[in-house]
Amino acid sequence: MNPTPTVLFVCVHNAGRSQMAAGWLAALAGDRVRVRSGGSEPAEEINPTAVEAMDEVGIDIAGNQPTPWTRDALEEADVVVTMGCGDACPVLPGKRYEDWELPDPAGQPLEQVRPVRDEIGVRVRRLLDELGVAHHDG
Repeated sequence: MNPTPTVLFVCVHNAGRSQMAAGWLAALAGDRVRVRSGGSEPAEEINPTAVEAMDEVGIDIAGNQPTPWTRDALEEADVVVTMGCGDACPVLPGKRYEDWELPDPAGQPLEQVRPVRDEIGVRVRRLLDELGVAHHDG
């Protein structure tokens, strides 16, 4: 594992779950981890309800733009976290993969996106602990 591990979050639209996960990781780990995210079929824009939910916990993802995952990002990643993209998710041998089964926040009200946001926060903290990366809350 690199001294500064790279984590790639992948979901279909790269507009909700993967963006929230990338936001959590960047906020909690700072420059101790390289954060990437991408989608197999990126949306036109980030989910505004995901932006609002993350804003409630002090993490600004409003300026993010959904992008496709790239082969380079996949090859650079030490950990690839897939989030409900099934067979469309990329797989390379020798990488650490995790599949986080989480409800898709697309089209959901804020009340249903908050629990997804909070679960992603828990899983990101766990991942940082497993990687041996110090993190801070707040």
